[in-house]
Amino acid sequence: MAISAIFFLDIKGRIIIFRDYRGDVSPKYAEKFMSKINEMEEAGKLSPVIYDDGVTYLYLQVANLYLLAVTRTNVNACSTLVFLHRLVDVFRHYFQELEEESLRDNFVIVYELLDEVMDFGYPQFTEAKILAEYIKTDAYRMEATVKPPMAVTNAVSWRMEGIRHKKNEVFLDVVESVNLLVSSTGQVVLSDVVGVLKMRAFLSGMPECKLGLNDKVLFESQGRSSKQKAVELEDIKFHQCVRLARFENDRTISFIPPDGAFDLMTYRISQNIKPLIMVDCIVEKPSRSRTEYLVKARSQFKERSQANTVEIMLPLPADAISPTMKCTQGSAAYVPEKSALVWTIKSFPGGKEYSLRCHFGLPSVEAEDEGKGKMPPIKVKFEIPFFTVSGVQVRYLKVIEKSGYQALPWVRYITTSGNYEIRMV
Repeated sequence: MAISAIFFLDIKGRIIIFRDYRGDVSPKYAEKFMSKINEMEEAGKLSPVIYDDGVTYLYLQVANLYLLAVTRTNVNACSTLVFLHRLVDVFRHYFQELEEESLRDNFVIVYELLDEVMDFGYPQFTEAKILAEYIKTDAYRMEATVKPPMAVTNAVSWRMEGIRHKKNEVFLDVVESVNLLVSSTGQVVLSDVVGVLKMRAFLSGMPECKLGLNDKVLFESQGRSSKQKAVELEDIKFHQCVRLARFENDRTISFIPPDGAFDLMTYRISQNIKPLIMVDCIVEKPSRSRTEYLVKARSQFKERSQANTVEIMLPLPADAISPTMKCTQGSAAYVPEKSALVWTIKSFPGGKEYSLRCHFGLPSVEAEDEGKGKMPPIKVKFEIPFFTVSGVQVRYLKVIEKSGYQALPWVRYITTSGNYEIRMV
């Protein structure tokens, strides 16, 4: 992609700072941009990408500013917007808050940063920690005597050289979020698992890390026994530190990690998922103005696992009167602003079933009939430590560094609820 210019505009569209990279646009395009924004706002059709008369405008609104990229070429819109977001992160690293006043107070360093993050319209380095090594905020100018850090010259922009830790450790959390929609008859309508490998690396030097998973594609290529459980991962996305060519070649996840916390990898699994916590709600009407809920919640995972901080939100009619409830485990409370009953169970072991009974009144038969069949679904929240619903496992996590130190790897598994809903009758 090639961006012609970047503009910083105030809320009225006046130019505060702009950097022309290719010489094929002029400041008048900022005025055209604001007129297009006003037209689209009146029509209720605002979009982050605007095309007009051979020119594409891509923008973000941050506080009282518009951050605008203008181009005459057919750029990748998503990549350009990601670049603008990264640029915002860089300025926030330097100025704490990105707003009109901070730009005017630091216009010298703003121009220096704009020259470093982009060259002739092509994005370069957008890692704030790297830029901070040779553009010093306290000096308000580029330090001519300071050479760019080795990380830049070695094309490892996410990590500095010379990092030292007293204790070399790496923590890896495999976090899976279960999205599930169950019909009122108990059938799974939609299900998938979104996983993320969250890593915190506190390692000295420039360590080489290698990670192995029970990847189905890898196992099949190696002719491994079918007795070993393998998982088919979809929509895999990696942090920029992972060597993609190596992964595509032999499915090895090899990387030099950033220092501190980052998301190493995300994935999705679309296999059919059995509900981990199933909720059945029987609606009874002992009289024309009284309604009862008989709710049963059961955990459908192995007994050795346990769900924590389980929250079951049961919708009630908006005009429900004086709900009373009694449960065999946990506590329940009526939340009128959400028109719902919230049942909280601090600890829910596998293979258990708990029940709740709720009574409430309705002001009229008409109101009762109006809500019939229109109740929103039951929503469930939970967290199950030491468990993955997909069966993903970390087979090994190796750390190799030329100094030869021994690093301590820690791996933890967590399953949480995502958009987890069960329809009522």
